[in-house]
Amino acid sequence: MTRRLPPLNAVKAFEASARHGGFSLAARELGVTPGAISQQVKILEQFFSKQLFVRRNNQLQLTDAGLALYADSAEVIDRLSAMTQRMLEGNLPSRFVISTLPSVAVRWLNRRLEGFLATEPDIRCEIRVEDDPVDFARHHIDLRICYGQHLYPELVTVPLLRDEVLPLCSPGFLAHGRLQQGTGDAILDKDLIHVDWGASFASYPSWAEWFHTNGTERMPQLGLGHLVRMSSLAVDLAVSGFGIALGQRLLARDELADGRLVAPFPKALPLGYAYCAVHPHSRGSKRTVTAFIEWIRRDLQ
Repeated sequence: MTRRLPPLNAVKAFEASARHGGFSLAARELGVTPGAISQQVKILEQFFSKQLFVRRNNQLQLTDAGLALYADSAEVIDRLSAMTQRMLEGNLPSRFVISTLPSVAVRWLNRRLEGFLATEPDIRCEIRVEDDPVDFARHHIDLRICYGQHLYPELVTVPLLRDEVLPLCSPGFLAHGRLQQGTGDAILDKDLIHVDWGASFASYPSWAEWFHTNGTERMPQLGLGHLVRMSSLAVDLAVSGFGIALGQRLLARDELADGRLVAPFPKALPLGYAYCAVHPHSRGSKRTVTAFIEWIRRDLQ
């Protein structure tokens, strides 16, 4: 059976234009004129009988058909590029692009990734540390670890873990006697470490909520305690003895295991959403993506 394929030069021109958001930068990358790029894109639109770009406010934007084609064409170009390198330079390792949130990157992924790479010695990872939303197609992202199942409805989302927060402090802080185990009433406002994720992450439990679940209607004065914008920093401050943090169990796993942190009160509060693995549909058949998801789910058990 004869395979019907689109013209490769037209696919290359389209993929570069979509990635750069215009014909000029695509032309510079491919060493041709913007007019030549425009002509190649028209050839591809005629081949598929679909409009791939629209021009709005002097900018090129992908249509729905263009978005679908870009996801697949970017993967095809990547594979052709990797094949070319392997043929010309030898058997190069496969590159796996992971995008993740800052706290997850510095307090979980970087400490656990060795376990995955031990089972996949031919993989080389590129770790992108960034907030949502991210552009999977433009930056060739294979998989994203994010907070919440609602962020990328057009992509494949796999729930991983719904973490929880609980009071955490260092053994040294506990030894000072500024709080009594078993009751939260003894915690002073000046010793509290607060986490503020910002307006876009309103689901991080507060100390007021924790006190409420323990039967105390108390509104701590934020100005008396420490305030951080990253949950990983709250754990770091607690380890250093600055006070008691309402910290995530996942991010403090190692410190709780080796005794650098203790949990003087057992009551924990769940986060509002689960951490998830997200990937484009086109990456679902990539063995590295499925292997990574299987590994991460086992590690989080």
